This record gives sequence, C-alpha cells and structure tokens, in this order.
Amino acid sequence: MKIALLQLNVSDDPAANLVETRALLREAVAGGAEFVLTPEVTNCVSTSRRHQQSVLAYEEDDATLAALREEAAKAGIWLQIGSLALKTRDGDGRFANRSFLISPQGEVVARYDKIHMFDVEISATETYRESAGFRPGNKAVVAQTTFGKIGMSVCYDMRFPALYQALAEAGAQILTMPAAFSPVTGAAHWHSLLRARAIENGCYVLAPAQTGTHASAAHKTRDTYGHSLVVAPWGEVVLDAGTAPGVYFCDMDMEECDKARAKVPSLANRRPFAAP
Repeated sequence: MKIALLQLNVSDDPAANLVETRALLREAVAGGAEFVLTPEVTNCVSTSRRHQQSVLAYEEDDATLAALREEAAKAGIWLQIGSLALKTRDGDGRFANRSFLISPQGEVVARYDKIHMFDVEISATETYRESAGFRPGNKAVVAQTTFGKIGMSVCYDMRFPALYQALAEAGAQILTMPAAFSPVTGAAHWHSLLRARAIENGCYVLAPAQTGTHASAAHKTRDTYGHSLVVAPWGEVVLDAGTAPGVYFCDMDMEECDKARAKVPSLANRRPFAAP
C-alpha cells in the first residue's frame, strides 16, 4: 500500500498551521496515499506555556482534530495525527501530548498519550523540561487497522525499547514514532534508534517529523531535525525526507514483517531472566 508522511514546519499559531497541514494532506490523498501520518505537535510548536494556555483547546474543542477527521472521512483514508498538544482538566494544569489514529470513516479508533517526557540537558544553552508543561501517559496502545496492527508512540519514547517489545508482543507490525526531534540529538541518534526499533521487533517504523526553525510571534523559537523516516522490518531506511517540509510517499509491504521475523525470530526467542 502507498503511505505518505507529512513533514511539517509549524508555528505557534494553530489556525495557520491547520491551513498548511490540510493542504499537504490533500496533496497526499491526490498522490494516492491510503495511510497518511503527521508529526508530533501537529497543531502548535511553542516554548511558552503561557502562550500554549491561550491557544490550545480541550480534545472535544480542538479545531485541528475536527478538521483532520473530516478530511480523512472525505478521502476515505487512514490517518495518524502524530500528536496534538491539548488542554486537560488535570489539577496541575498540564497539557497532554496525544496521538490519534483516525479511520476512513473519520472516527477516532485509538488515542495514545506520550509516556516518556523529554526532560534533558543537552548543553548549557539547550535544555528541555517537557514534564513542566505536559503530563505523561501511562498506557501502551496497539490499534487494529484493515492492513495491520499499529503500535503507537511519540518521539522520546523511541529511547525506551521495552515499550516497543511490549507493542510487538501485543501484535504490532507497524510502530509509529512521530517526532519533533532536537537537531543535536537527531544528528547523533535519530537514524540509529529508529533502525534499532525496526530490527529488534521485525516491524515497520514510520516516523513523520517536524523540521526547521519554527516561527513564533513573541517567544523563543525552536529548531527541529526533520528527516522523516520509514524503516523496513529488516532495518533498511526506505525513505529519508531530508529537511524540507512537504509530502513524502513510500510503499509498504506488510509481508516484509513476516519475512524479517522468519529470518531472525527474536520475538519468539526472548526468554525471561532474573534482574541483576
């Protein structure tokens, strides 16, 4: 089947971002894609919690989710919204970083809240504290589609292989890893991590990404790495989108999962062991 990854360069203005995302989604549909994926925080990239509080919405009120569900139904495609930054009713006021799988009827068939928060100090000038604004999820999700089972994750999750082992053991043949990855860690680790997760589990890895410098009207800008990837179950990188925003197509053959797992049946060969 033909899939399409949307590589985005969104700003901190959700309404403006939706216009661009919608246009690229329609381009993907016109190109024949049956499954389209968008990156992490498709609706808004912002470094300001105050600004996020003013522009983000609750899930039931989010204009991006409503519009993209409508587009999926109109086109009759599967759509993964990599994630949306959403308000929650948590007492501490933190947001959710939530991924959505949308059916060809426009229905939400699965939701996944990012489990692992990006709390790191890459250098003296580049520090992230995602947990200050977002609350982590606590449940792994595998979703059934007409073409296979999808194990959902978001960005920093990819550094925690036990999550993907659990998803594969629950039947996932496709692992989705939408991201807004740091350029520094991206250059060092992005390709290696994604290839490792594919090889370890005999799964396709689909990783649509944010890219470039993200415009902000009044706050510090942020840069992301780009290089949306598709990795086949044997570990080959079959799509690397580079750094330009746009629509990137790829063919996906689900029989490749069975072939890879037959060659190296690591899922079947896993054994329990006592921790040191």
